[in-house]
Amino acid sequence: MTEGRHTARLVLQGHIIDSMMLPQVMDIVMDLGGNFTIEELKVGQHKTDTSICRMEVYADSPEVLDRIVQRARSLGATAEHEQPVRVDKVTHEGVFPEGFYSTSNLPTEILIDGRWVGVDNIEMDAAIAVDRKSGKARCIVFQDAKPGMEVVIGHQGVRVTPLERSRQTEIFSFMGSEVSAEKPKKVLIAGIADEMRQVRESGGRILVVAGPAVVHTGAGVYLTRLIELGFVQVLFAGNALAVHDVESALFGTALGVNIESGLAIEHGHEHHMRAINRVRAAGGLRQMVESGQLKSGVMKSAIEHQVEVVLAGSVRDDGPLPDVITEMVEAQRRMRAALPGVRIALMLSTMLHSIATGNMLPAGVRTVCVDINPAVVTKLADRGSWQSVGLVTDVESFLRELALVVETGRHG
Repeated sequence: MTEGRHTARLVLQGHIIDSMMLPQVMDIVMDLGGNFTIEELKVGQHKTDTSICRMEVYADSPEVLDRIVQRARSLGATAEHEQPVRVDKVTHEGVFPEGFYSTSNLPTEILIDGRWVGVDNIEMDAAIAVDRKSGKARCIVFQDAKPGMEVVIGHQGVRVTPLERSRQTEIFSFMGSEVSAEKPKKVLIAGIADEMRQVRESGGRILVVAGPAVVHTGAGVYLTRLIELGFVQVLFAGNALAVHDVESALFGTALGVNIESGLAIEHGHEHHMRAINRVRAAGGLRQMVESGQLKSGVMKSAIEHQVEVVLAGSVRDDGPLPDVITEMVEAQRRMRAALPGVRIALMLSTMLHSIATGNMLPAGVRTVCVDINPAVVTKLADRGSWQSVGLVTDVESFLRELALVVETGRHG
């Protein structure tokens, strides 16, 4: 070792070429002012083979070396002789120990008692709680932190696994997270439909995050059809989607505009308030369906087909409906509880609900972001180039085509 140089040995293992881990680690070393020597590189010869790289990293100061190692770890590199994970105890409810490890949404493991343990319920911007008795680890948010709980601190003994490029549904690899209104939408929607079929055939669940524009544009009938066909297991929305869906079922309008003709109806602005009043009088959406007062719409189909529905409220809500969760931390908890088994999420014309959902999802969940506003799609689709697709399009034309392809296998 050169005098004054500080070194560390890193190991990169897995699909380090497909996931771009190797070139990204190389870039980090050089960008932060270090150097490296590749000591061993074995590249897998077949699609299923993994690769391994051992490299020695050099830096002029321990601080620079530490920054390099920390950044490399966040991409999935590990130290050659990995030390066990370090923990500290929670002392105040709702407060993590200083220096806690802040998670990414990538598959994560920690080294405890000589073995690597997977972290359950992984999501970004959380902490890792360790239960030594059961030998398990899980992601927790601030509200879950209880005094005496052990939480991982620092980066030692933590490793993440970058996602490899999809080899099944190539539509996600082909389109990537680039956002454009010029994408070949029929081809893309056919690929999304294929992915949805694969998810259902393998027992996975499909999540739809929907805004009121789904009803305003007349697309509610197509979302209802997807529910009836068994292609929606979880629905996240706000008060507005449910209110305008009920308004549509009772009065044929959304925000007072006739859905079929597109014409404003006299006194139509009162319709959504009358719809809210009817639901409140019935005691809730389920009661309204069971009493026969709600005869059509997204909410009726979701209730009848046992879709797991979470309606999260907002400060701007009218009413709201009795079914809407107005306490935000409780709404987050209910959303998280509905996510196990979800393998693909369709985010349809609702920026805030979609951002909230995206923050809770593991990186491996495929996301499809649809909005007429390119800025919204760009924000939502930026989740990794192989598991996210963004479409700048009208949600009605997207859902109409998707429902048709899912049901018949043919384009419109």
